[in-house]
Amino acid sequence: MAMTLRLTEEEHNALRERAALDGMSMQEIARRAVREYIASADHRDRVEAAAERVEQRHAAALKRLGE
Repeated sequence: MAMTLRLTEEEHNALRERAALDGMSMQEIARRAVREYIASADHRDRVEAAAERVEQRHAAALKRLGE
């Protein structure tokens, strides 16, 4: 699927230089960044959900520890 990514001139130049140093295309670097962002956000969501379950399940014990 195609998408237009608008970068500032500074971002474009930095991405082009980094791509050249890494021997990768700018497109592949952008796609990798998107995948890493999604994975990180998914992980954060799972951690937050797990913390909420622990907090709910052990609310009484956590309250006593806070006293």
